[in-house]
Amino acid sequence: MPQGTTLPPQMPSRYEEGPTLPLDGAEPPYNVDAECAVLGACMHNIDVIDAIRPVLGEDSFYRPAHETIWRALLAQRREDKPTDPIVLVELLQQQGDLQRVGGRSYVFDLANVLYGTGSAEHHAEIVRKKADLRRLRASAVRTLQRAQEPGADPEAIRSEVETEVRAERERALASGQGRLNRFARDGWSFVKETGADAEPLWGTREKTVWASGESLMIVGAPGVGKTTLAHQVIFARLGLQETALEMPVAPSRRVLYLAMDRPKQIARAMDRLAFPTDEKTLRERLVVWEGPLPATLDKEPDLLADLAAAHQADTIVIDSLKDAVSTMVDDSAAVTFHNARMRALRNGVEIMELHHQRKATADAPRGQRPSLDQVYGSTWITAGAGSVLFVTGKAGDPAVTLHHLKTPTGEVGPLDVTHDHKRGTTTLDPTKDPAVLLRNAPNGMSTRELATVLIGGGEPERADLEKARRRLENLVATGLATKADGIAGGAGGGQQTRYYASARHLTAVG
Repeated sequence: MPQGTTLPPQMPSRYEEGPTLPLDGAEPPYNVDAECAVLGACMHNIDVIDAIRPVLGEDSFYRPAHETIWRALLAQRREDKPTDPIVLVELLQQQGDLQRVGGRSYVFDLANVLYGTGSAEHHAEIVRKKADLRRLRASAVRTLQRAQEPGADPEAIRSEVETEVRAERERALASGQGRLNRFARDGWSFVKETGADAEPLWGTREKTVWASGESLMIVGAPGVGKTTLAHQVIFARLGLQETALEMPVAPSRRVLYLAMDRPKQIARAMDRLAFPTDEKTLRERLVVWEGPLPATLDKEPDLLADLAAAHQADTIVIDSLKDAVSTMVDDSAAVTFHNARMRALRNGVEIMELHHQRKATADAPRGQRPSLDQVYGSTWITAGAGSVLFVTGKAGDPAVTLHHLKTPTGEVGPLDVTHDHKRGTTTLDPTKDPAVLLRNAPNGMSTRELATVLIGGGEPERADLEKARRRLENLVATGLATKADGIAGGAGGGQQTRYYASARHLTAVG
């Protein structure tokens, strides 16, 4: 059977009904596997029908049996009735269509095609494109046949071709399938239904490190623990731990890890976190791609989304970014890569990217705050990222600092952390925790005093003062601190606002 389909050969197809191209004998474009995946997903989750209905127009399925089943699914959805295979078999039997589609066993075989409902929209896009190509192919056949007729008029044929092409374009636009409105939606549904209020993938609503629908980029020099940190987040996504850096991590269905940069070293690093009890999870929910991709993402922008769909992954880790793009410094390549990133995100795939800093900044003094222009490559690489976490420190040094340079919500850190290179874990330095600092300050702390400690000494800048104030105010809001308002300056001088550990906090840790 062509294209790897497992359908029985007696099943009818549209190929038998329509005209064939003279001379070449080629079959029309189709993808039966994608059709099966779409129908199976609809049987498992009725909401999938709502997602793919705008994608699929009339007569999108190559096999008439699939078109009949699709219409039965639509009928069930319109009446808000179940779409499981038992109900569908009953409906098809009442309509007299059951044997024509292949019988009860075939309907249940479709239901057993488990590619995951999350990939259904991508599979429906494949089905639609094949249907569009078949219509264009049929139009070309008709044109060729008319051109071979005795006394054919070129001008009349040209006019007919233009009319058909215009009608095809208008059909696609009217059905919402054209490229100009395929991903367009009304303002209300965009604001309320695009997941803008979704829980973060890593962190809290107030301090989000990784937001759903936005990529997370972890940047740093070689040897500062980017991979160590990323692996802990991945294991938390897989449910093998609950937090990373004491911040919650949302679960993932399946992670695809693109180990393009030194895969053996990545395996050794990940082995530190893996225990025998994790075997089942790692076999079923983690897929690792070793070495270079078939093409760079700036050359094939659809490749990232296609990889996620092929491996049924809802999370992709790119390790590292320099191996996924042909050149990092070219603006046009960076923009094309961002398009690849956005196409995957649009399909519901979450993305983590590991990247390098510019070599000239690798030896910056410890504690000095980096900036986005220290990230290697075109500015468009970071411009399209949702969150950028920058790791500073010496290669191999267990103590490093995390700076949150681009934030979805409130800034996290700077955080002084310690890597345990033997266990592959990372812990926060408690001496920089504002709650701990406040608890150990009997006379309280002012915003300036906290800011000075957090930056490691020296004169804090205005931004440092504002961050310290926000962190102290958060402690007050959560009941861990109290606030004594300051007094404006005058002849006798003023007094700064001071913050004190609350009695509840002191009792809780005493």
